[in-house]
Amino acid sequence: MPEQLVNYQCPNCGGPLKWDAGLQKLHCDYCGSSFTEEETEAYYRKKEEAEAEAGAQAYAEEAGEWSDSAPDGMKAYHCPSCGAELIADENTAVTTCPYCNNPTVISAQFKVKQPKYVLPFQVTKEQAETRLQEFYQKKPFLPHAFSNRNHIQEVKGVYVPFWLYSGTLAADCTYHCTRTRQYSQGDYMVTETDHFKAVRRGDVSFQRVPADASSKMPDTYMDALEPFDYRKLENFSSAYMPGYLADSYDIDSRESQKRTDERMIHSTLALLNSTVAGYVSVIPERQDVYRKEGTAEYVFLPVWLLSTQFEGKNYLFAVNGQSGKTVGDLPADTGKFIRTIVILTLISFAIIALILYFLIARGGTI
Repeated sequence: MPEQLVNYQCPNCGGPLKWDAGLQKLHCDYCGSSFTEEETEAYYRKKEEAEAEAGAQAYAEEAGEWSDSAPDGMKAYHCPSCGAELIADENTAVTTCPYCNNPTVISAQFKVKQPKYVLPFQVTKEQAETRLQEFYQKKPFLPHAFSNRNHIQEVKGVYVPFWLYSGTLAADCTYHCTRTRQYSQGDYMVTETDHFKAVRRGDVSFQRVPADASSKMPDTYMDALEPFDYRKLENFSSAYMPGYLADSYDIDSRESQKRTDERMIHSTLALLNSTVAGYVSVIPERQDVYRKEGTAEYVFLPVWLLSTQFEGKNYLFAVNGQSGKTVGDLPADTGKFIRTIVILTLISFAIIALILYFLIARGGTI
């Protein structure tokens, strides 16, 4: 299988190229050269054409065959740079050789499950760590020892597979609404209630509603990282992959469709409900919403994953690789929380005591 594994190497010195989020180019740490995605792809196309004309067999063709030595559900490859055996699961699309540290693109994955678009990283590793520190500072009950930068054990950039759903929903809703007014009539207070039937019909269009397509990623984290700016999506090229990890999807578009449809329906109903205003009460009688049409685009979105361990428990954080938005669970310092509650309680008692003292001193009664 030709070109199953690809190492993007510097045309000048042969060192590994990695996508630099700051430069928005492929960068070589050894000689300092930088290349655009177009320049890199053009270089490798010419190289492949020259090898084909010379009758040379692609190096990765032999090295990239599946190995019988891999465990169940895993695939074995050989690194094109150093020849070491790489073990990856069947959905791994980009990995790193543990021996020579060269990023390796398993291009065979993209022949079967190639994304339509990729959103390149724009937040660097250093910026992701800074965002995590800022995330810590907003948590008053976080243990001081936990916020130490040295507790970050692993930081990795991952292109997470997503489905972006676009579609049109048709809605037909009716509501029972009332308005009331009161007035006096002799010795009586009269309440009049007017009843109305409100109707809302129409189509609501949605563009690129995301749902992560990897069972390895927690849905709550991936949902919380939104939004991404999809205007900056690029046509997929494996040249954006070096320096990061990536998995192909293992949740197909039909499997994620139900969750996304429910999200669109909820948003549609919320929009229609908000237009029924000016009444004392509004009771939905019928709410029919269904999807008329839709598409699902397969894309890679950038996410930094940071993990750490504290007091025997693992903590995972995720940083939006485009905007820097950070999400994650944090431990709480129970002692600090209790001390804060005690101090606030004492302050409240002191304020109440002072108020009572001044009331009594001025001859007031309690």
